[in-house]
Amino acid sequence: MKKALFAPLIFAFLTLLILIIIPNSWVERLIPKQRVSQAATELNPLMFQGKYIQGKMLQDHQYLPIYGSSELARLDRFHPSNYFKENYEGFTPFLIGRGGSISLIHVLNFAEHMDQLKGKKLVFVLSPQWFQPQGADLSHFVPNYSILQGYDLAFNDKIDPKTKKIVMKRLLQFKPVQDDRMLSTLYQAEVSNNAWDKRKAAFVRPFACVYRGILTKKDLYYSIAGGIPRKRDVSPEVRNKSWGELKHQADLMGKRQSTNNSFYVINAKYNKIKKRVPRLKDSKIGASYGKSFEYLDFQLVLDLLKQSGAKPLFISIPVNGRWYDYTGFPKEGRTSYYKRIKDQIESQGYPIADFSNHEYDPYFMKDTIHIGWKGWVYVDKAIKNFYDTF
Repeated sequence: MKKALFAPLIFAFLTLLILIIIPNSWVERLIPKQRVSQAATELNPLMFQGKYIQGKMLQDHQYLPIYGSSELARLDRFHPSNYFKENYEGFTPFLIGRGGSISLIHVLNFAEHMDQLKGKKLVFVLSPQWFQPQGADLSHFVPNYSILQGYDLAFNDKIDPKTKKIVMKRLLQFKPVQDDRMLSTLYQAEVSNNAWDKRKAAFVRPFACVYRGILTKKDLYYSIAGGIPRKRDVSPEVRNKSWGELKHQADLMGKRQSTNNSFYVINAKYNKIKKRVPRLKDSKIGASYGKSFEYLDFQLVLDLLKQSGAKPLFISIPVNGRWYDYTGFPKEGRTSYYKRIKDQIESQGYPIADFSNHEYDPYFMKDTIHIGWKGWVYVDKAIKNFYDTF
């Protein structure tokens, strides 16, 4: 009876042990060759929080990584992934980010791949909504935080020590890092001059190294499984069209799909918020994106990209001006953000495609905060010019 009871547990333990001790090189052979190309539009969080697939992608010159957040999932036919599939320009977009992927999440990701970013062209899409007065909060950080990238940071000697300390000090403000006794011990030893902190870190470091190895192996197994393909509107209608023709086509599509409101918001989205619309009028009086802790986190993005030698293009996305006016969100609270973020990027010598003057452009935005339709056409053009010029 006892044998029957413990047999499954023993089998499970032995299976887990075998999965852990199998050499990484053996596991890598099981990852399908097409996995990277499949992952380019899957927007799989396990890929964002891992390192294997992204590492392979960055080594391949055919991929142009596009970092951002929830706007990347708006995969209409004008979206870069779909447009450049129909109009190949020498690169394939690879999407990295989802809702809540604020600056600090991208900081960890860039730190993970410092040695692979040198000379790499990439696109970074900014969302004004990141720049809330308090900056990143737990609701955005927790679902997107990568434990593997957090541990790799502790062992990363490719980052400027001063920048590394700033990143660790910032991460220590978040509960998932605070509650990880092993990782927080390693971080605390880096940011303090306390001898006792450093002795504790020296003790836990070997255990952290083993755990890091397990996390790396876990990422490889996730890479074997892959993600779920996204529904995409890949259409030959965008093939070999002028930018003017594409804008006209996008206007027509936007007009057809946003008929039930005066904000040029896609019908499906407006239907979800319709009952709450009266309550939202003037609900944002006094708000602003001009002052936020997020600017300091974003500076870490700029610092790491500079240290890595990457070649980024930044895309400044506007908000839906009509909707923001309705909610009472002051225009000054938006324009101060547009100017500050543009100045911050240009001070580092990086190009920025600034679309802040399109707040009131019909069908530039697909809903209240996300770009779509005609907005993607402008982004496609900016990406092509960047890729051809830099």
